[in-house]
Amino acid sequence: MTPYAIRFTKEAAKDVRKLSPRLQRKLREVLLHDIAVDPFAGKRLVGDLQGFFSVRLTCRDRIVYSIDERSRTVFVHRARTHYGD
Repeated sequence: MTPYAIRFTKEAAKDVRKLSPRLQRKLREVLLHDIAVDPFAGKRLVGDLQGFFSVRLTCRDRIVYSIDERSRTVFVHRARTHYGD
């Protein structure tokens, strides 16, 4: 099966630029080898983030994304901490 395409929002692109080079590499690996292959494997979020999914990048950082099944595209909305740092 063809992997999903990955697209970043402006805010997620800003998050990625703030990550260390090591975390940027880890993010790329997770996106290409996990999320693009099976985006529904992430944790389904609830409440204000209903309709989004999450995968941990580190103990503090997570990747928050949504899925467009029609275009087979994953939209990354956040790629950094959600603790206000």
